[in-house]
Amino acid sequence: MTTPQDIIRPDVLAMTSYPVPDATGLIKLDAMENPYSLPADLAERLGAHLAGVALNRYPAPRPADLLAKIKRKMQLPDACDVLLGNGSDELISMMSVACSKPGAKVVAPVPGFVMYEMSAKFAHLEFIGVPLRPDFTLDADALIAAIDEHAPALVYLAYPNNPTGTLYDDTDMARVIEAASKSLVVIDEAYQPFAGRSWMPRAAEFDNVVVMRTVSKLGLAGIRLGYMAGRPSWIMQFDKVRPPYNINVLTQATADFLLDHLDVLDAQAADLRAQRAQLAREVAALPGMTVFPSAGNFLLVRVPDAAVAFETLLTSRVLIKNVGKMHPLLTNCVRLTVGTAEENAHMVAALKKLAPN
Repeated sequence: MTTPQDIIRPDVLAMTSYPVPDATGLIKLDAMENPYSLPADLAERLGAHLAGVALNRYPAPRPADLLAKIKRKMQLPDACDVLLGNGSDELISMMSVACSKPGAKVVAPVPGFVMYEMSAKFAHLEFIGVPLRPDFTLDADALIAAIDEHAPALVYLAYPNNPTGTLYDDTDMARVIEAASKSLVVIDEAYQPFAGRSWMPRAAEFDNVVVMRTVSKLGLAGIRLGYMAGRPSWIMQFDKVRPPYNINVLTQATADFLLDHLDVLDAQAADLRAQRAQLAREVAALPGMTVFPSAGNFLLVRVPDAAVAFETLLTSRVLIKNVGKMHPLLTNCVRLTVGTAEENAHMVAALKKLAPN
């Protein structure tokens, strides 16, 4: 009798699947989602638009009109080409597969987005994590030293970083890009709607840079659409490992429709930026809590005991993310997604239960 243990790679057998907890009945503030739905009239118009989609036909593999609209609406450089992915996750996977020469390596600051390392492992790339400073700023000298030592194929720079919320110094970023002249530097701007700064306008200036974004944090996590911009020579190669028909017809139609209504999503992002500032002030005022600066739609907070904080909020029907065991620098840290004013108030009330008697 054949078993998975006989066939599956040993490293895969030793892994655990990506955890997604059940949020039924809870205030879901663990996954950096936009808490707002579309206005009712816009949702109704979107529904009518989707009703006309040909579900019996395969999607366009490279939808020219949608790609052009993304470039125009998101103000991507004219000299860049665009590649679409089923979320940023698939784009990261494509790059990992395309770059997986024997002995190839990936370098990224840690703690960071877990999929950089996971996708590297899936593609048999060696992952080298370079610790951030204790305040979660970029240790550019250490990162450059790692690049010099390992000559990686890929270098990831999240701008801002998840789970810390840090927006790395632009001078440090430029130094890393220059030092990584024999690598591809991937600037991940998943949280760009909340950052206020971007490297996208400069994406065509460098021969070793691509800039990656997603519409998930903008309010469309459910449609799973990521996009990457860079010089055509890079995009053409990554497109070769793109699964055929990877962006389904409903996702394409939804994106095409809502790109004409970005004002609604931009207004929601502006509200969340204001809510972030208010939430940071209120949490920082609580005893024993350290709030780190964030340019995302979430806050990293160090608490006296992350496990106790997680369970205490869960009993108040608030689901947050305990990141305390992800990396030593994150000891006793939790990540709080910025929600609506009502959701944030409920979360702060639950956090107050952690105060010593």
